[in-house]
Amino acid sequence: MEALLKQIIKEFDVEENKIVEHTISKLIDNAQVCDLSKLIADTKQEIFKIFSMYREKEEFKERHITITNAHVKKEYEYIFDLQEFENIGIKEVRNLSTIGLSFDVEQLKIYGVPTLAHSIDLEIVFYSRQDTNQSEDIKIVPFIVNADPKDLWRDVPSDRNMKFAKPDTDTFFDTFLDKKIVVASKRGRSHAHDGTFRDDDFAVKKLVDGWEIVAVADGAGSAKYAREGSKIASQFIVDSFNNQELLVELSNNIIDYFNPTDTEQLNAIAGTVENLEDVQPMIGQEQVENQILKVKSNVINILYKNVRNLHTMLVDFAKAESINLKDLNTTLIFALVKKFDFGYVSLTFGVGDCPINIINEDFDEVKLLNVLDIGEFGGGTRFITMPEIFSNSNMALRFDINKFTDFSKMILMTDGIYDPKFVTENKLEDLDTWQSFIRDLEGENEDNIKVNFIEDENIQDQLLDWMDFWSKGNHDDRTLAIIY
Repeated sequence: MEALLKQIIKEFDVEENKIVEHTISKLIDNAQVCDLSKLIADTKQEIFKIFSMYREKEEFKERHITITNAHVKKEYEYIFDLQEFENIGIKEVRNLSTIGLSFDVEQLKIYGVPTLAHSIDLEIVFYSRQDTNQSEDIKIVPFIVNADPKDLWRDVPSDRNMKFAKPDTDTFFDTFLDKKIVVASKRGRSHAHDGTFRDDDFAVKKLVDGWEIVAVADGAGSAKYAREGSKIASQFIVDSFNNQELLVELSNNIIDYFNPTDTEQLNAIAGTVENLEDVQPMIGQEQVENQILKVKSNVINILYKNVRNLHTMLVDFAKAESINLKDLNTTLIFALVKKFDFGYVSLTFGVGDCPINIINEDFDEVKLLNVLDIGEFGGGTRFITMPEIFSNSNMALRFDINKFTDFSKMILMTDGIYDPKFVTENKLEDLDTWQSFIRDLEGENEDNIKVNFIEDENIQDQLLDWMDFWSKGNHDDRTLAIIY
């Protein structure tokens, strides 16, 4: 009280002296002065409260707030953190509707799926809960919705009037032996952006004697007519095996390969043993191994002749069209498959950088069925159009013979799938990578697109949609064939 009285008389230019001090001492206990003093203190407190309220509003208004960028077509959520501003309330956030977002007042949350790529100023309408009138103020915060990278790429249809025109996409779905097969081939974004053709191609065919075949080809982007080269390669190779005499011979060789015995010796000694399982050891391991090598050579020679005939056909086609053979440059992989009493047999071939993989029925083992022209075997992509691959000592390694009791999936793909999803060759036999890849196919991806291998009525369309996935820097044609 004394301090207050001294402050007041000082404000009125009253000099302190004995009389003043005596007067102050008498007023300290004056009831009227005490009431007025309390009123002054309450008034000051009220004024300071109003000051604090306005200061908090100004601090909030001036505080730098970074609202996380959104992305077109992707779920978005941002929650305002007002822990430092306990008396501030947000009434609305304006301009959100122009980009397809909303604001939840109770949760202080911006949410939704943006429909438009834009850079806008959000108007945050706020107030102080201490303000009885709840007068509104506005804070401006810049906000960015990033474009979907896919939308930055044009999709220009290829010219159907050009030489060797072909569809920009292609799909296939059918039975394959006692399983099913789905294939999808999609023009890459780099080609779609320029309105050029899909260079990938594929072919599937049911053959005689219980065989079926699938071929996938990746035309070289640098080759002028790669689109036709891949089409010829895949179609010619599947058609070339549609020969009953050839396939019966293959079947007989395969039976001998996986059940190696010498028939004459078997007949000669059959009566001298009680158990025919003892016959093979009696024939001799060396003789069995020689027989296996001979049969394997027979099989590879049959496959080789058809591959060689394909090369000859491409040479003749190039001459007839008055174009360079390298204008048809294309890779090629194929799997010729049949189910025998003792299991599934796959005969595979590959030139280029496209893999063929098989996953066993328990999904605990994966195997690469061809050699890729990368790493030590490579030194540059090889094409079926190159005559030097046929004289190379590695040629026999391009063929493989395998037997499986059963399998869950056999997969052939071009590098448009392999590069973004597997990156390196060593991942092609990595079980974790394959499990991740299959989960991706089954819907665990940012686009939530599922390829349903159970309810597969529209599976070819699902696979085509899935292949539109985004991968920075990977915009090549994509072809994927799955036997399941």
